[in-house]
Amino acid sequence: MKLGTLAEHLGVRLIGDPDLEMVRASSLEKADAHSIVFIQDEAYLARLDPAHGAAVILPESWHEAYSGPRLISETPQLSFARAARLLHPRVVHRGIHPSAQVDLGASVSPLAWIGPGAVISAGAKIMDEVQVGPLCFVGENSEIGAGTELVARVTIMAGVRIGARCMIHPGAVIGADGFGLAHARTHWERVPQLGGVLVGDDVDIGANTTVDRGALEDTVIGHGVKIDNLVQIAHNVEIGPHTAIAGCAGLAGSSKVGSHCMLAGGVGLAGHLEIADGVQVTGMSMVTRSIRQAGIYSAGTPLDNNRNWRRNAARFKQLDAMARRIEALERLLNAREFPEE
Repeated sequence: MKLGTLAEHLGVRLIGDPDLEMVRASSLEKADAHSIVFIQDEAYLARLDPAHGAAVILPESWHEAYSGPRLISETPQLSFARAARLLHPRVVHRGIHPSAQVDLGASVSPLAWIGPGAVISAGAKIMDEVQVGPLCFVGENSEIGAGTELVARVTIMAGVRIGARCMIHPGAVIGADGFGLAHARTHWERVPQLGGVLVGDDVDIGANTTVDRGALEDTVIGHGVKIDNLVQIAHNVEIGPHTAIAGCAGLAGSSKVGSHCMLAGGVGLAGHLEIADGVQVTGMSMVTRSIRQAGIYSAGTPLDNNRNWRRNAARFKQLDAMARRIEALERLLNAREFPEE
């Protein structure tokens, strides 16, 4: 794609030759005259080298730091992401691989692709341009929306509905039974999980992430949600639109997360609580109560050397007794300063 055409698609200002042919998105280190790169951190300005001739996406305030072709953007990383999609378009296959097993009762668009070893069960609906990769499983009466890609070895259990243009990465399991158990004094009995999973449009679900089906109603993942690898979403969780959840987070049953939230890596949510819209929770925090207002929240003890950590841990156990002694001292001081007449 010519650089001028690329700039038009991105809606950014071009300084340089519009006929320069762009071939790839690249890192600074590997860039050449047919590469597009971006700068968003001032620390990288010193590494810009006009000799490689790459087109650089950078903000207006830094555009004089580079003499080669450049695209001026208020959001360089976002513009770079869009440029990368244009220069490296998604490959769309069509047809059914001979080794795939498609039940006669399934509905598969002729514009979709069912890859090697994939299994499509009775009643499943596969819409236009869906890409079902190798060894994927789509259960009975599930629906995969147009343009969605199941990369490889993805398991979609019965009664799951996936929206359009989603990306589900290898090893993800959508619609397994939730952890529903009833205690019968001497043993546990499994509670049937009768709900499904409803995933909105433009959702990304990372590798080896699990989204459990609801106990009675559906587990719901809103439009535009982005979920990283190794995340556990329990039964009847509801996640609002455009929330992002980083790796190894765990959301217990029936928790509700608002829209435009950010849960960092390793965050844990207790069950049956609610998170308001616009909440950010920092890494490894344990959320044990509902959060009613937008903002940034943190929990946990930061890393320290072992000697200090052990000393502070011992003092932590004494906090209640110390607080009681301080309260007693305050009462004593107040009594001396303001004696009763």
